[in-house]
Amino acid sequence: MHTYTEPPVEVEDLAVTYGRVTALAGLSLRIEAGTVMGVLGPNGAGKTTLIKVLSTLLRPSRGTARVMGHDVVRDPLPVRLAIGLAGQYAAVDPELTGRENLEMVGRLYRLPRAEARRRAGEVLERFDLTAAADRRAGTYSGGMRRRLDLAASLTGRPPVLLLDEPTTGLDPRSRQELWAIVDELRTEGTTVLLTTQYLEEADRLAQRIAVVDAGTVIAEGAPAELKAGVGTDILRVRLAEPGTLTAATPLLADLAAAGTAVLSDPSNSELTVRVARPDASVEALRRLDDGGLRVATIQVTQPSLDDVFLTLTGRTATTEESR
Repeated sequence: MHTYTEPPVEVEDLAVTYGRVTALAGLSLRIEAGTVMGVLGPNGAGKTTLIKVLSTLLRPSRGTARVMGHDVVRDPLPVRLAIGLAGQYAAVDPELTGRENLEMVGRLYRLPRAEARRRAGEVLERFDLTAAADRRAGTYSGGMRRRLDLAASLTGRPPVLLLDEPTTGLDPRSRQELWAIVDELRTEGTTVLLTTQYLEEADRLAQRIAVVDAGTVIAEGAPAELKAGVGTDILRVRLAEPGTLTAATPLLADLAAAGTAVLSDPSNSELTVRVARPDASVEALRRLDDGGLRVATIQVTQPSLDDVFLTLTGRTATTEESR
C-alpha cells in the first residue's frame, strides 16, 4: 500500500509549444492518492503531451509538474522510478522473450536480479502470458504485445501509473481483465492517470474525470457530477428511411432545450435532441407520424459521458494521433 499523503501528481499552468503549435496552454491538474483520474479530450487536445511531460520524455515550455513531490524537470530520476508507463503503442523488444523484457524493466527499476525475475513471473501470470513467457516477443500477436507492455509498466510496482489509451488493440475479454487490474491497483493505493478514447472505460474506472480541449482543462469532476451538469435528458430518434432526416429536423426543433439544437447523424439515420420536458418522446413520435415519417426506434436516456463530451467540446472523442 502506497502511503504518500500529498497529491502524487500535481500540474500547474503547464504549457508546451512546438513552434507555432500549442499542445498545452496552461493546464493544471491534481490527482489525489489512490484514485483513477480519467483524461478525455478530442484529437489533438494535448492528452499524450501531458503523459510525455509527466514521464520526463518532454520538457515543458512553462509551468511545473511534480510526481510524488519530485519536479519532472529538476529531479527526473526519482520521477522515473516512481512511475509505470504504458503508451499508445506497445514498446517491447521483439528480440527478447516476454520474461526477458520484464526482467530488463525490473533491473531498470534497480531491483536485484532475483527480485526482478520473481516480479516478472507475477505479472506474466497476472496478464495470462505465462505459457508464452519464454517465446520471443516478436512472435506475439498484437494483443499479446499490448498485454506485455502493460505488464512491464507494473513490474516495478510504481506508486503512479500513467496509462495512455491502454486498451487500444485489446479484445473485449482482455479489456475487461485490464479494467479489473486497474481496480485492484487503485484499491492497493496506486494512483492512476488514464487517457482513453473509450468513454465507457472512463465511466467504469475513473473516480474523477478531466475534460481537456485546446491544451487546457475545461471541466473536471466525478462522472456523475459531469453528467448532471448537462442538465437535460437525451432524446434519440432513429428514422426508418435515411432520406427523411432533413424533413424530420424542423419538426423536433422546438423540443430542444434552450440554447441547443437538433443534431443529425446521417451515418445511422439518427437525430439527437437535448430535452427538458417529460413527454418529449410521445410528442416527437406524434409530430413525426403527422408528418408521414416512419420511426425505427425512439428513446429518452440520461446523459452519458459522450453527451457531456459533446456538450463541452462540440466534438466527439477520437483517437489521439500526434499530441
